[in-house]
Amino acid sequence: MKVAIIPVTPFQQNCSLLVCEKTNKAAVVDPGGDLERILDAVKKQGVALEKILLTHGHIDHCGGTAQLSQQFGLPIEGPHADDRFLIDGLPEQSLRFGFPQLQSFTPARWLANGDTVSFGEVELQVRHCPGHTPGHVIFFSPEYRLALVGDVLFAGSIGRTDLPRGDHATLLHSIRERLWPLGEDVTFIPGHGPTSTFGEERASNPFVADSVPGRA
Repeated sequence: MKVAIIPVTPFQQNCSLLVCEKTNKAAVVDPGGDLERILDAVKKQGVALEKILLTHGHIDHCGGTAQLSQQFGLPIEGPHADDRFLIDGLPEQSLRFGFPQLQSFTPARWLANGDTVSFGEVELQVRHCPGHTPGHVIFFSPEYRLALVGDVLFAGSIGRTDLPRGDHATLLHSIRERLWPLGEDVTFIPGHGPTSTFGEERASNPFVADSVPGRA
């Protein structure tokens, strides 16, 4: 599997293009906007888009989804149904954050903890990780030791929980109970900023390091 990270929108959100090297099929994770950048990456890789995967319903992660899906006939998978209210509210979100007027949409498939998603011959595991939003999911490849974690965890930080239906204690629980067991060697792509590993964050992240009180 090849991965191309494409920062999009004024929030510099990490959209990811995942490519199955055996079939040349690809999935786009979190196409928040700037579709021309995403399609340039698709053209450069010479791949065929198969589906769209979403970690959660905030505009910088899913703002370009409806247009991309309609333009190429792509099915949308994710997030968890608890983020339906955010996706239904995309037209209002676009006005609030100064985006072009956006459409809401209904995924072909809402995801739950323990599900799998696939493109080409690549399969990813789904973990429901609420806290930043109630329906946030992450995608994990045991084979490639790679996780796409959206806004759950960042290099040196964690997702904010002061947005609608965010919850700090729930987010900490998601990180410790749903991410850490995947392994310290796992590299993760966050929704913003540089990649890191779960091991590095367990050692040094000021919010969720093993040395932080209340980690149990």
